[in-house]
Amino acid sequence: MRGPGFTFEAPQGWTARRADRSVVAREGGDLVSVTVFALRKPYDPSRFDQVAKTLDAVAARLATAAGAPSPVGETATVAGRKIRAYRYGGKRIGFVLDGRREYQLFCAQAGDGCDLLFGTFTLTG
Repeated sequence: MRGPGFTFEAPQGWTARRADRSVVAREGGDLVSVTVFALRKPYDPSRFDQVAKTLDAVAARLATAAGAPSPVGETATVAGRKIRAYRYGGKRIGFVLDGRREYQLFCAQAGDGCDLLFGTFTLTG
């Protein structure tokens, strides 16, 4: 799958839909997506710990809005970058920050498809 500034793989046979700033792949109730958001200021990787606290709060709000318990957060490496990722209520979300862009990786009930998204996501420009 290819989107604005990124690529990733989804399980074979899944249906893909592309928009200006996102790509969604799904099969039945399983879904993976990447959406690109603009950041007000360029991301500085040396401030990861500060940014992680902000992302923790964002993930907590998303979990609350979904009626799920508090998210379980972790620091992971995706596309060669340190990111924050969270699990809550059958969903997984990760935030890849690069320059003035935030790439939001999202999965719902996707199992292996989610692992494939997080494992193959790359930045292209």
